[in-house]
Amino acid sequence: MPELKLSKLPDRTPVKLTISITPDLNQALSVYADIYRELYGQTEAVTDLIPHMLRAFLEGDRGFAKARQGRSAS
Repeated sequence: MPELKLSKLPDRTPVKLTISITPDLNQALSVYADIYRELYGQTEAVTDLIPHMLRAFLEGDRGFAKARQGRSAS
């Protein structure tokens, strides 16, 4: 069978996660969504923004990246 340049796609099944947040964090997230709308002209629900915010946070955390790399080498 021929090999394709594109490998098999990873599992993309969403996982639902329920969390509780403080009122001040909820307010900050609402303000963030408002600023996002003003900047991009598109309204997005906070619940749609949070996964992207978390991914950006994890991708920008050098300590996490280093620790994670150390785990996969084991």
